Amino acid sequence: MEKLKRRSWLLELLIFLLFGGIFFRLTLLHLYPEPWIKQPIEEHRALEVRRVGSRGRILDRNGEILAADVAAYHVVVDPRYIAEHGDAGRVAEVLSAYFSLERAEVEEVLAKVERQYVRVVKFVPARRLEAFERAFQGVRFVQEDGTSVLLKGVLLEEAPIRSYPKGSLMAHVLGFSNREGVGGAGIELRYDEYLRGKEGVRNSKKDGRGREVYSERTLDIPPQDGASVVLTLDQQIQYVAERAIENICLEFEAKAAWAIVQEVRTGEILAMASFPDFDPNRYGRAPADWLKNRAIGVNFEPGSTMKAGVVAGAIDRGLVEVSDRFDCENGYWSYGGRGLRDSHPEGVLSVEDIVKVSSNIGMAKIALMLGDASLYEQLRSFGFGSRLGVGLPGEEAGIFYAPKHWSKISATRIGMGQGIATTAVQVLSMMNTIANDGFQVRPFLVKRVVDASGQVLEENSREMVGRPISRATALAMQRMLARVVAEEEGTGTKARVAGYSVAGKTGTAQKVRPPEEGGGYYEKNFVSSFAGFLPAENPQLSIIVVADDPGLYTESGRKIKYYGGTVCGPAFRDIAEFAVRYLRISPEGRRVYRTRIEE
Repeated sequence: MEKLKRRSWLLELLIFLLFGGIFFRLTLLHLYPEPWIKQPIEEHRALEVRRVGSRGRILDRNGEILAADVAAYHVVVDPRYIAEHGDAGRVAEVLSAYFSLERAEVEEVLAKVERQYVRVVKFVPARRLEAFERAFQGVRFVQEDGTSVLLKGVLLEEAPIRSYPKGSLMAHVLGFSNREGVGGAGIELRYDEYLRGKEGVRNSKKDGRGREVYSERTLDIPPQDGASVVLTLDQQIQYVAERAIENICLEFEAKAAWAIVQEVRTGEILAMASFPDFDPNRYGRAPADWLKNRAIGVNFEPGSTMKAGVVAGAIDRGLVEVSDRFDCENGYWSYGGRGLRDSHPEGVLSVEDIVKVSSNIGMAKIALMLGDASLYEQLRSFGFGSRLGVGLPGEEAGIFYAPKHWSKISATRIGMGQGIATTAVQVLSMMNTIANDGFQVRPFLVKRVVDASGQVLEENSREMVGRPISRATALAMQRMLARVVAEEEGTGTKARVAGYSVAGKTGTAQKVRPPEEGGGYYEKNFVSSFAGFLPAENPQLSIIVVADDPGLYTESGRKIKYYGGTVCGPAFRDIAEFAVRYLRISPEGRRVYRTRIEE
């Protein structure tokens, strides 16, 4: 009996030691767990939230919003959760009905119960989701920590989208941003680093229900919204410019057209338009060629608009005077074994009349007086052959070879705008220099960049880049170019603006035939243009309008109405007429500001 008791006590002791050891071990594991036990638990409890700030806005000079992020969401389903706790039939019915989805496709997604995350609809605007809630009264809409619950197992995931509220207005300047928030063209690309929001991060822990334990938060860096870019463009002037060049394409059947409006003294670009255009909200639907900003991205032979720069150079160097006379050979002249014609035969003309009627022969003789080296130097001083740096990607430099590549007749052709390729902004800059008394200012279209706190990160202002001609020469050219528009024999009479003096120059150049088609020039294909400024006596605005291959064909196959004055002159007039009145510029070139009269 005594032996049995001892065995019983021994067994009890062993059991006590066993369970005591287990209890002790569990206590140690609970109070001082091993890393291999603690790590998976901590990883499961860890909460890291990363969010990117909104992309910055793009504004016009008056603060009108041209581009901004708007709230949108992805509709996400959790097939496993729906199968266990929800109603798959109800989810399929609601989603397919409202978002125009095939019900069978939604049911197929919900049948994949091994999955916990599937995007059913992407980038749904917030306003549409509000309508979604109203349409289905039984649907709950609760938002917590950036996630909203609609139906059991259906979530809304924040996914802002870029919105361009003005549609196609200024599309080529604005460019576009893709779904990942990366700029793809225009200002969106050039200023992507400034516009893009900065990522924020929050490190914390969550409880068993997945809610954050705020006392465990170890890091909280809030996201930062991107900076805003303020343009020099004015949406009202831009609208008129876009309609004017669109009308050119409709009335004269041009393949494309483009225009720029610039302030003479500051260089600020008030409008930059290109047609065909596109809607940056749906940029993927536009043909690639429509996305091109032709105002800075197309090289073309300018034709007679170049004559203004050539004559200015000859006068500035003292080689000719306004009253000097040249024999224009009655419309045909042979030099270097090649003939040169005028559209209208002319006899002996003064320099100012050569400009007024746009004589090719008279201009060729002036270019020869300049000589190859001086002609090249003069046109280079205006910026031809170089990018002007307007602040947009895709700006071309033009094509202007050095004199060592010229032939004997090159100067005679370059003097009338052949054998040199330019961009519209380069031609306008030359004309603007004449209007600005010989001072050349850099054209620009971004006024400032401001971060979310209001700090100015970048600011542009008037920048003089050179002085290609003297003030005396510029004044002489201003008077000479005013005759092109004012006098009946001038080629620019259709650019007249009632009550204002206008100065300018027409251009009509044959298009270059590509090498694969044999080179040379097309006989019936032209680039037409008009570049000028107003008021002529005190210039405030300079404007250029260009049309690609305009003209109407008669039944006999003859092409008519393709000259720069006929095609682009009226568009210049429409833009200028609105701009001077909208900006309250008087016929004398003074700004008339509105004043409030206090009673």
